[in-house]
Amino acid sequence: MSDIVIALIFFGIAFLYASVGFGGGSSYLAILALVATSFDEIRTTALILNVVVVMIGSIRFYQKGLLSFKLFMPFVLSSILTAFLGAQVQLSVEVFFVLLGIMLMLAAIFMLIQGQNLQSRTIELNTVQRGLTGGAIGFVSGLVGIGGGIFLSPTLHLMNWRKAKTIAALSAFFILCNSLSGLAGLAYSSHLAPNIDLLILALPSVFLGGLVGNYVLTTKLNRRMIRLLTALFVSYVGLKLILANAWGIQI
Repeated sequence: MSDIVIALIFFGIAFLYASVGFGGGSSYLAILALVATSFDEIRTTALILNVVVVMIGSIRFYQKGLLSFKLFMPFVLSSILTAFLGAQVQLSVEVFFVLLGIMLMLAAIFMLIQGQNLQSRTIELNTVQRGLTGGAIGFVSGLVGIGGGIFLSPTLHLMNWRKAKTIAALSAFFILCNSLSGLAGLAYSSHLAPNIDLLILALPSVFLGGLVGNYVLTTKLNRRMIRLLTALFVSYVGLKLILANAWGIQI
């Protein structure tokens, strides 16, 4: 894959995910699993890219008054702790890539159900329930190197928990905090391994993509088709990782 193609892919991922409050972690992982050399490198690089994109979104949501810290903190505080712990878990190469494959396939499923309003009534979550939800997603996020918004946002949409913009704001802030916590956990356990060459190429791309994604309305794009194609790609990479590392089957 040429540098230009990789840069364009990262720009596209950041743009599309930023337009709905995500960082793009699941798709970054899918790309990095194909081009990076180690799972520490994959986790570190994906989390750094996440931070860049969702920081832009979080600032924008704050400026618009959509970041309700009182409402969001039970999700975020528990996830910060568990993401830090998850990032320190030591896994073998094979187990990590199988787990990553499973998480990518789950992310694809959650991507497809994003926005499906299956619950007719609003389901409220008390402080403890919000804390448990954030903590569970945070641990998985730290373990594999994502921000967790790809799991949190569809779950809350299915519950009709709040308006779409409120959920998007929470997702962006949740991903930002989890990604920073995951990076801290990797650094604490001496597993922080940024791919400098790849970051030099990808950081400007995701910054611009995140900036445009947060400013440009994407109503002219067929979001359903984009979501479907992205989910298919992510699930393919997930299946590829599972088969290759669990059974040695290459596809």
